[in-house]
Amino acid sequence: METIKYDTLQESLFYEEMDNGLKVYLLPKLGFSKTYGLFSTKFGAIDTTFIPLNENEMINVPDGIAHFLEHKMFEMQDGDASDKFAALGASTNAFTSSSRTAYLFNTTSHELECTELLLDFVQDIYLTDETVEKEKGIINQEIGMYDDDPDWRCYFGSIQNLYQKHPVKIDIAGTVETVNEINKEVLEKCYRTFYHPSNMMLFIVGNIDVQETMERIRQNQEKKKFHNESDIQRFKHEEPLEIDKKYEVLKMDVVMPKVIVSMKINDILIDVNHKLKRELAMNLLLDLLFAKSSPLYEKWIDEGLINSSFSANFTQERDYCFLQIGGDTFEPERLKSKIIELIQTMKDYQISEIDFERVKKKNIGVLISVFNSPEGIANLFSRYYFEGHIIFDLIDTLSHLTLEDMEELKPLFQENLTSTFIVTSK
Repeated sequence: METIKYDTLQESLFYEEMDNGLKVYLLPKLGFSKTYGLFSTKFGAIDTTFIPLNENEMINVPDGIAHFLEHKMFEMQDGDASDKFAALGASTNAFTSSSRTAYLFNTTSHELECTELLLDFVQDIYLTDETVEKEKGIINQEIGMYDDDPDWRCYFGSIQNLYQKHPVKIDIAGTVETVNEINKEVLEKCYRTFYHPSNMMLFIVGNIDVQETMERIRQNQEKKKFHNESDIQRFKHEEPLEIDKKYEVLKMDVVMPKVIVSMKINDILIDVNHKLKRELAMNLLLDLLFAKSSPLYEKWIDEGLINSSFSANFTQERDYCFLQIGGDTFEPERLKSKIIELIQTMKDYQISEIDFERVKKKNIGVLISVFNSPEGIANLFSRYYFEGHIIFDLIDTLSHLTLEDMEELKPLFQENLTSTFIVTSK
């Protein structure tokens, strides 16, 4: 077992790779009452074209299959994993994003038993044709709920307008049609390919005994047999540079219209360090522009153009990158024009060294505060792990950012790569 010390935060992270390829990270937080475990696989909604384990040909699987598989994993041959966690006094959940799926528990007791249960229910699959068919109805109901949610429709519609071919434009849950195409065989094929320990990471944080916990994990993994690991061959998406739609309006039952201006970024970085630097610098820039204390935010609030729902978010994942700016407003066309004007004039935006240092210190403080929350630590750890980073590296990277790093972002703001999605009343 390897110990990695981080003097800046006075933390020690413990790491070991199991013989089967599973990467395990333990972060003891003595004095904390909660323990949080998160078991993640690099398999998300965009992974619909790949070469299955022990096969030679690329296949296409139905959209939404990663999310469907997440639903089915809790069903065990001798009961439901959620009930088993509840019997231990713990809660459990899971989520699927575009690039990963994660299973978790949250507990104040029986930490070892919860860790072993997390490993056991995720590392085994129990499917029948009948239970798969039953699940389709449940997931299709969930899809219907999201279809009726104006916030989701605006958020996801703004992404769909940017991309012509990339599967990020497909809803994580898929569609009713694609869900109905899913069967037991294709679920098992995805499971065998992407749920191999070598494609997964276990992170436990909280009130744990490191030696005892790692030993329990070792013993658990030694009892199990897996196929020989192999590199997963995923389809490389060739996305056109141009956006798909410039403008779209959707009419729904809303009191106040919603608008999001999204911007596609085609410059996809490969180097993980450059990628992280860009993401942190962009977050600083958006904070300077749109934080609640910023002059622009206060001006738009005073004018009644925006309210507290307004936000700006930067998303940078495996092979796609975009920006979203917007919120609720009674003047969607005017807000759209203001945001696009800002994008057009970003090259002339002046950033002072004083403002840069101020917002950098603020963001370092926010990041440090995350380490007071086991849940926050675990989710952030999983998010950045599959991007090639340990979260403790974020603070050092953030600390070394310069004003020049932020200036380098300005050419990314291109009006011809923007799209507007508006949800308004019927």
